[in-house]
Amino acid sequence: MYILGLSCYHHDAAAALLCDGQLVAAVEEERFTRRKHCSVFPHNAIAFCLREARIESGDLNRIAFFEQPDKRNQLEATAAGREANKDIEHLLREHFGITRQIDFLGHHVSHAAGSFLVSPFDRAAIITADGVGESVTTTWGTGHDNKIELLESIHHPHSIGLFFSALTDYLGFRINDAEWKVMGMASYGKPRLATAFHKLVNIHDDGTYTLNMDYFQQAGDSGVLHAQGWEKLLGCKAREPETEILPHHYDVACSGQRLVEDVMVNLARSVRKRTGERQLCLAGNVALNCVANWRILQESGFDDIFIQPACGDAGGAIGAAFYIYNAVIGEPRSFVMRHAFWGPAFSDDDISKSIADLGMHSTRFANEGCLLRQTAEMIAQGKVVAWFQGKTEFGPRALGARSLLADPRRPDIKETINRKVKFRESFRPFAPSVLAERSSDYFEMPENMQSPFMLLTPQVRLEKREELAATTHVDGTGRLQTVTASENSLFYQLIREFESLTGVPAVLNTSFNVRGEPIVCSPADALHTFCNTGIDALVIGQHLIMEKPAKVNFEAGLRHSIELEANELH
Repeated sequence: MYILGLSCYHHDAAAALLCDGQLVAAVEEERFTRRKHCSVFPHNAIAFCLREARIESGDLNRIAFFEQPDKRNQLEATAAGREANKDIEHLLREHFGITRQIDFLGHHVSHAAGSFLVSPFDRAAIITADGVGESVTTTWGTGHDNKIELLESIHHPHSIGLFFSALTDYLGFRINDAEWKVMGMASYGKPRLATAFHKLVNIHDDGTYTLNMDYFQQAGDSGVLHAQGWEKLLGCKAREPETEILPHHYDVACSGQRLVEDVMVNLARSVRKRTGERQLCLAGNVALNCVANWRILQESGFDDIFIQPACGDAGGAIGAAFYIYNAVIGEPRSFVMRHAFWGPAFSDDDISKSIADLGMHSTRFANEGCLLRQTAEMIAQGKVVAWFQGKTEFGPRALGARSLLADPRRPDIKETINRKVKFRESFRPFAPSVLAERSSDYFEMPENMQSPFMLLTPQVRLEKREELAATTHVDGTGRLQTVTASENSLFYQLIREFESLTGVPAVLNTSFNVRGEPIVCSPADALHTFCNTGIDALVIGQHLIMEKPAKVNFEAGLRHSIELEANELH
């Protein structure tokens, strides 16, 4: 049985395909269009899923859409929602000849299913939180075997996701994209405005919350933005985009981030008490806030937590498909998402052709061990190495398939990557990818605890911070990825090789892209980014490339990345 799951028309459009309850493929449309957070109908992503399964559109048994457009909130007319339904049906028919009926599911049902039904838990509490889906912003409930029951919800305009977007807007960044910049800024500031922020959001004893609407204004698809009252309350004007970031802005970010954490911890404590469950599944864009996630795990009373790597709208495509298979059809669960590698891969012929098309030269390693040794040596020498291997990741994190790698011992490498490679703000942090069996040696976390998707931020042990100087944030935390041989053998072996050279079982890992662009997908994407940034070497399949056809103009690259971000379509 083949079930196609779809999400689009908000942001992060995606498609996912199941075969007999097993995930076959999943990818965001942005990887093909090269427009970050692309929201359009995902015809490229659908076509990839069909190719990956080697089936035709007529082989599909069910199609599931991640929300109900005709039940969107009051900002969008119901008539427009009905037109969206028809548009999806029309495009499926036009592009793929698909005429069968579509199952339109609730937005937060898809979020919940996209976490619980692919989790390792037989039963768990579930919390979903994002900007808004239909009229709902936050839900909680339970999952048991193949059933999900959402028990209570919070409705628009009261939304912790939209609050964080309003905070992002106030700090001069673009909503639905730069919220994670704010999270990175937060640890550089002090929560001296916490009392003021608690006037913006009321946290209630029953776990719920409400926004003080005197301080917010509604604005089109963004839902809620800050009002001028913020400037009086916080003591400064809203920051204009691309202007200097002042100490006050870091304090605003810190205080706002702390409020988000407080809201989510309060909600999780209440859900833990009311459900009695020991495990928790989180979903929705707010679940990408790895700092809040760690506090939830530490403070709310749950023993374990699961968050899938594409827990935002893209992951709704997976959730919709699994909900139909498990909860609607009633098939037992048989799949656990243990890795994120569900997108396109490319053959050596594909890679060789792309290199030849650009007139570039590479060294091809027939021996995998020699390639790993050479790559580890370059990283240990202080080079920034682009790593392009296997299937691309599903979700916003690079997890060892489309990554930029560097030596985590070198604190100065952060400035190099942010300025000459990523063309982004200096405060942006980097993640440590650590051998799973060594993670508790370096982080204050239980032995055998896993964090495969970079969605938790434990404290780095004091005695290990020098070894992880480039990936330890200013507050002593690290956005950890644990790496296992079973889920990513080649990346695991590379880290082992680096450990044999340096004694450190970790590398700095950040996404292979520049500001304003999605993570690279194809060999051509990788070569273009390599040639136009300060990356020192590109390891792509069995090939090593170190020479570039022309001198890189870093200022031009920075201007280009800013223009991409400014012109990005949603």
